[in-house]
Amino acid sequence: MKLFLREHLLLVVMQLVQCLVVPLLFWLDGYRGVGVSIYAIFLSLFFVTIYLIYRYISRKNFYQRLQNQIGTLDESLETTERAPLSHALDQLLLRQYRLYTEELQRAEDSQDEHLLFMDRWVHQMKTPLSVIELTAQSLDEPESSSIREETDRIRTGLNTVLYMARLRTIAEDFQIKPVNLSKLIHEVNQENKRFYIRNEVYPQLKEQKQRITVETDEKWLFFLLTQLIHNAVKYSTGKSNHLEITLSERASKAVLEVKDFGIGIPVADQKRVFSKFYTGENGRKYRESTGMGLYLVKEVAEKLEHKLELESIVGEGTTIRVIFSRSQNLTNM
Repeated sequence: MKLFLREHLLLVVMQLVQCLVVPLLFWLDGYRGVGVSIYAIFLSLFFVTIYLIYRYISRKNFYQRLQNQIGTLDESLETTERAPLSHALDQLLLRQYRLYTEELQRAEDSQDEHLLFMDRWVHQMKTPLSVIELTAQSLDEPESSSIREETDRIRTGLNTVLYMARLRTIAEDFQIKPVNLSKLIHEVNQENKRFYIRNEVYPQLKEQKQRITVETDEKWLFFLLTQLIHNAVKYSTGKSNHLEITLSERASKAVLEVKDFGIGIPVADQKRVFSKFYTGENGRKYRESTGMGLYLVKEVAEKLEHKLELESIVGEGTTIRVIFSRSQNLTNM
């Protein structure tokens, strides 16, 4: 109704002006029939009112469509009535919809090509890395350890790039199955053994509940836990020589906790540490921080429908918990 009134406001104003000007002209010309003038004004307003009522009723759906928000793209293809203006609007929306879908398809094709390129490139880079590591084994210390340390860092970076590229299509990559958390933690620790030794920070596994199994994607959870451990080790180096990985239950939900005793996160940064590219105060001290680690953790956890909790005290350390929801069929085996 508001849109209809705004559109016809000028018409109503002009009609009122006309109803005043025409009788005034007759009055100035010497005509003094007041009753006839009032009757003429009444008829003029009556016919304009009938016209406006008819136009509103016949165009009601059209005005409602213009005022209501579109919830889905398919709603833009709905037709209103066969009036010329309504039909023209329907055709315009249809052309816009087709143009949008074509542009969207081209963008998706371009992203798919980019993802395929990144996937192949990362796997190609892993081959020379393996050759470098084999070559380093024949060298004397400390050259051998230095080279392997750098290749480990490159491999970690390549894996981060690969998982970042796959994040957009993570739902297509899911393989949900029962995963034994204790076994997964041991595999992650084994994978990062040299990383622990190099930084002189070692994990301690605490299981308050034995053999906890949850429904999740093993590969993505492996990546998530690896990112948490790398963060914990990086910000503990030189301040603490251990971190704790705890498995427990809370209200029938499995809880995986990674706790370090490092520098901690300032309160001002805690709400933003999961944001993309946000490094915060600690990131400025540790130049290698990219601001992507915890962002990827948050994204993966949301896709897997796991909840994250963060607690941190500056100078005492940081604790991050992964909570597996009740719907994921927590079982004890």
